[in-house]
Amino acid sequence: MSALLEMQSITKTFPGVKALDRVNLTVREGEIHALVGENGAGKSTLMKVLSGVYPHGSYDGKIIYDGEEARFGSINDSEKRGIIIIHQELALVPLLSIAENLFLGNECANRGVISWPETYRRTEELLKKVGLRESPTTLVDRLGVGKQQLVEIAKALSKDVRLLILDEPTAALQENDSAKLLDLLEELRRQGITSILISHKLNEVSRVADTITVIRDGGAISTLDAKAGEISEDRIIRDMVGRDMSHRYPDRQRNPGDLLFEVRDWNVTHPEHADRQVIKGASFTVKKGEIVGIAGLMGSGRTELAMSLFGRSYGRNITGTAMLHGKPVDLSTVDRAIAAGLAYVTEDRKSLGLVLDDPISRNITLANLAGVSRNGVLSEGREQQTAEKYRKAMNIRTPGVHQKVVNLSGGNQQKVVLGKWLFTDPQVLILDEPTRGIDVGAKFEIYNIMNDLAAEGRGVVMISSEMPELLGMCDRIYVMNEGRLVGELSAAEASQERIMSFIVNTKKPAMDKEPAI
Repeated sequence: MSALLEMQSITKTFPGVKALDRVNLTVREGEIHALVGENGAGKSTLMKVLSGVYPHGSYDGKIIYDGEEARFGSINDSEKRGIIIIHQELALVPLLSIAENLFLGNECANRGVISWPETYRRTEELLKKVGLRESPTTLVDRLGVGKQQLVEIAKALSKDVRLLILDEPTAALQENDSAKLLDLLEELRRQGITSILISHKLNEVSRVADTITVIRDGGAISTLDAKAGEISEDRIIRDMVGRDMSHRYPDRQRNPGDLLFEVRDWNVTHPEHADRQVIKGASFTVKKGEIVGIAGLMGSGRTELAMSLFGRSYGRNITGTAMLHGKPVDLSTVDRAIAAGLAYVTEDRKSLGLVLDDPISRNITLANLAGVSRNGVLSEGREQQTAEKYRKAMNIRTPGVHQKVVNLSGGNQQKVVLGKWLFTDPQVLILDEPTRGIDVGAKFEIYNIMNDLAAEGRGVVMISSEMPELLGMCDRIYVMNEGRLVGELSAAEASQERIMSFIVNTKKPAMDKEPAI
């Protein structure tokens, strides 16, 4: 296969930071080329250079596309040449239909008048290509995340795409939806469409990629021919992080103590549909120094359970009892939940966990302003000192705490969220998908933070869609399905097969046994 794209000696500098340092990338026509690396390594920056988000003149180096030098001044210029980028945060308008989203800005019109029959006809053709059976008039906000990703790809196909760039397309998808999307990429390859796939999920990269390029610290470290022979994930990780990682999950002494936190018969109804019960009689326990996992498919109720516990941030008609150190605690508001010793790291750090345009210092102290105030007046000096303490303790990679959070990589943003909640000195920390969308190196650091919290005698509840992560980190795992906790497994008992058996076994609506105390 000939080269469709060559990026030669690409260098991109921001104030005080060299994001890309003489990067070379060659992508052959008709291949799936994976781009992997730690958060902040420069992958997304390189693709923004390619797609014209960072226009010609704002970087050094050359882009050779389809045999000639390309000087894209905007994303519109690259799209005209068939280069389409799908970002991790989807760019769909929720309250518009699928058809309206597919042709927004590219309408099927004659003399300024939209032809809806033509729009719907073309929409049906595109949806068929990506394997969706929805009506063109379906509103996007009625689709799951997996189907929204497919709509984004259909939108790219409507623009006669030649080179499709996907930035973490499966980060928010469950396993079945991820498999469907990867199948579609392989089908597009058979149709001659070239793809660049940015992903932290190395098993998915190994499955579909023809070539793998590893980016580290702004430079291209290696390019591997995935089809020439077996390439191990360990080899890719070593190039990504610059060191061997013989253990994906850090070792720790598992020695849970006395009962710390207990939830009994927790019930929650949907915030808008009073006849729909979302959480049904959930009961579980957490001991001192214990990491407890909650497994389940997307939509099983895991996040709803966590949010309803944390100050009733989700749901209505909430009933049940929560106990800390054997005594009932008031979790009826977020302030009271924090005061009681509870903290919750949301799965959506960008929308719910951080104020992106604020600096690190403000984000870290936001949940405990009293801790950096005197007589109700914020002390900027104490705020800076506190933020600097957590920056060092959590190895947040940034020039200083005045840096805006929006400019940090995903892994460093997640550490800021963790720092914010650790500053409240919680007894129980609920982590909802704490490693979603971050690289293996940053994951390992977050695992170490979790182990440190457990060693201090705190309780950690970990919600994750990655079963190997739960198996590698947790002392016990609860399994959730359709709003119920349907099983409990010790670390010794747990396996992916046993977890899935609880999920698919609809004949057992309740726990096999009472929660261990």
